[in-house]
Amino acid sequence: MTDNAFSAAERDAVYRAIAERRDMRHFVGGRVEPPVLRRLLEAAHQAPSVGLMQPWRFIRISDRPLRGQIQQLVEEERVRTAEALGERSDEFMKLKVEGINDCAEVLVAALMDDRERHIFGRRTLPEMDLASLSCAIQNLWLAARAEGLGMGWVSLFEPTALAELLGLPAGAKPLAVLCLGPVGEFYPAPMLVLEGWARERPLSELLYENYWGVSQ
Repeated sequence: MTDNAFSAAERDAVYRAIAERRDMRHFVGGRVEPPVLRRLLEAAHQAPSVGLMQPWRFIRISDRPLRGQIQQLVEEERVRTAEALGERSDEFMKLKVEGINDCAEVLVAALMDDRERHIFGRRTLPEMDLASLSCAIQNLWLAARAEGLGMGWVSLFEPTALAELLGLPAGAKPLAVLCLGPVGEFYPAPMLVLEGWARERPLSELLYENYWGVSQ
């Protein structure tokens, strides 16, 4: 323990938010009060970014017909994904993959345009812009859990189609449709585990020492 550590209660709260964060698909309507939404977006904006490029852009979807158009794009990709899954197609189609029409708020998280000019930290790893945006989304997710709100990351869409729908400039790219709002309860485990779609692997299987594949 160092002098810079949080108190025990504060540390417990941080770890609890991490442990109880879930990719939510079931929402109960309601609303997110403006001050709360502002706090969540400020938390996202405080994320680390390579070269301090801050590549994130958030679009709040307040227009209901537009929300419906986004949901339609997701549905179209859901069908295409099912076709690509082959023998697991029927199983996949039974999963609830989004809550766009049920949640209180919909945000689209996108990478900004003109990212090529940011070289610091990206010369050999240009995808660090995506990593930076992902950190912002994670900040938003954890803050939402602390506020008692659920959030779901929807990635089932054709980026070009969504970019055109929302008027993104050339070079910008949508990465996530984020569903946010009150939920009846948080899943006790990831939904895909509860539905039998996948299993969680323990850290021990993913942790190596010094060289790839060498366990501690």
